Amino acid sequence: MGRRRGSAVNKLFAWVRRQSMKVKIFLAVTSLISSLVALRLLVKDTNQFFVASESVHAAGIIVLIYKLTTQKTCSGLSLQTQELTAMFLAVRLICSFMMEHDIHTVLDFATLVSTLWVIYMIRFKLKTTYNSDLDSMPKYYLIVPCAILGLLIYPHTFHSHLSKVMWAFCVYLEAIAVLPQLVMMQKTKMIEPSTAHYVFALGVARFLGCAHWIIQVYESAGAYLFLLGSGYFWLPMVLVSEAVQTLILADFCYYYVKSVVNGQLLVSLPPV
Repeated sequence: MGRRRGSAVNKLFAWVRRQSMKVKIFLAVTSLISSLVALRLLVKDTNQFFVASESVHAAGIIVLIYKLTTQKTCSGLSLQTQELTAMFLAVRLICSFMMEHDIHTVLDFATLVSTLWVIYMIRFKLKTTYNSDLDSMPKYYLIVPCAILGLLIYPHTFHSHLSKVMWAFCVYLEAIAVLPQLVMMQKTKMIEPSTAHYVFALGVARFLGCAHWIIQVYESAGAYLFLLGSGYFWLPMVLVSEAVQTLILADFCYYYVKSVVNGQLLVSLPPV
């Protein structure tokens, strides 16, 4: 049973919709800053943001697995996004084995295995329910620019040049891997719950990753941006990549929260 239309939260959403774009931007920035301040006060070790981000992403994949195993359909899921996700996870996992062995490596491995299983289900077991016509964005449109950026701007570490380029590539690709899924959802307009939960989890994961970098920059008074990198551009590019993905997902997350507040099972996107 849905929530009452006259509830305080619904009135708040209605009030926000009536405001000008400048007011909406101001409210969004204020909410973002308030969230960052709250996270900084609650979490002392900012590296935990990365663990939380990877854990939320893994939770989103679990939701997809539940959908595929119980509903026996992959309708609304973008195979392109899943394959791009598997690609950057595989590259990041290789880099993790070359540079570090910690909880991040374990989480990435578990998420990669789960993502590969989702790809297998879409390609072979449930291919009759896959909407290939709606999932038409070519992957090389996203892979090639990320590879070029990875060759040009990468971190300076004590590791091999190849590992540095690979790490940069997976950071850039992760920032835009969700684009095919968002384009597909924009074409369908109505998104069923499991897919919506998955994409919302990606939005939360990216916000946590972005929060880590913003807080680090703030606490170092901006100096953290230029600690290391090819031509001092690496860390600013990481921050830009995180911010890009967060902004890409922000619009969907707004309509997701709105739908949940209204007690709706489906997330409805507005026409372009």
